[in-house]
Amino acid sequence: MKYIDEFRHKGLIQKLLKKIRAVVPSRDINIMEVCGTHTQSFLRFGLGQLLPGEIKLVSGPGCPVCVSAPSYIDQAIQLARMKGVIILTFGDMLRLPGSHYSLEEEKAKGADVRVIYSAWDSLAIARENPQKTAIFLAVGFETTAPTIALSIIAAKKENLKNLFFLSSLKLMPPVLEYLVKDKKLNIQGFLCPGHVSVIIGTRPYFFLARKHKKACCVAGFEPLDILEGVLLILEQIASNKPRVDNQYARVVKEQGNPRARRLILQVFKTEDADWRGLGRISGSGLGIRKEFSILDAGARFSLISPAVRISQKKTPCRCKDILKGLIYPLGCALFSKACRPEHPLGPCMVSREGACNAYYRYH
Repeated sequence: MKYIDEFRHKGLIQKLLKKIRAVVPSRDINIMEVCGTHTQSFLRFGLGQLLPGEIKLVSGPGCPVCVSAPSYIDQAIQLARMKGVIILTFGDMLRLPGSHYSLEEEKAKGADVRVIYSAWDSLAIARENPQKTAIFLAVGFETTAPTIALSIIAAKKENLKNLFFLSSLKLMPPVLEYLVKDKKLNIQGFLCPGHVSVIIGTRPYFFLARKHKKACCVAGFEPLDILEGVLLILEQIASNKPRVDNQYARVVKEQGNPRARRLILQVFKTEDADWRGLGRISGSGLGIRKEFSILDAGARFSLISPAVRISQKKTPCRCKDILKGLIYPLGCALFSKACRPEHPLGPCMVSREGACNAYYRYH
């Protein structure tokens, strides 16, 4: 298919829905769509109104901004308050709350916090401000890790002494392992993230089917992609033969992108990481390797330890339950009332990839 319209073709959608109705069991099936872009597309195109009522699509921790720990924001704020420091960040991170404050509030107080669109931009800003210290907030999943790795390699090669990176990069397979072990969750299948899978491929999800007997499918983001992904998951459940299907084969390969994966391994090491709302998950983060520690802001500056618990503002926000797929955003008493995109009280309302933000805009 060459054009987007074909992925939204009404006739093809109706054919897929007919196939879905033919295999849907007479019980509720919970499918977790882990990627924030899947959540947006599902709501934007009203797919929930088309699917049989037995199929429940629930959101997971697929928004990198939403799962960035409060302690990470606290560290960024600590750096922003230092003299001569420029904080470089993606736009969604500005309003993400730390234990007490956000970077947006620090910027309003006079801190030099700048929004950039690529890690590569941090090199130019460091060159243009040789008397200042530029620190890039490296946030994301496997999708953004390769470009950040390239930026770190380039900065070291160029010997930029005033550029540093503070990593909060996360890995998707370990958090899926964490979720599937949670006995409170009742997930029968996973709609695996398309963007992440472009980098890592489909193999890292095999444990979900082989070890945990969960149906899985990597899917794209158009209506036909998502519906076909749901159909493939239902067929696995009906046949009791869980596996990892690849609906997004036009982009995702089983081995992923070998060059991108090599870049990640060259620059980063696997380490335990804190996930907002989920806690510390073993082997779920990417820290900067010793060979590149000269560019590691965590190693260069004396920062608040993530292990130090700082009392947070008390709020009835239920983002923790939303990130686990235990409730829908509509189940939070703050949703669309006290908590809105222009005044977010929780991380899930901050980013456009957050479940609450998507539900507010499209539901």
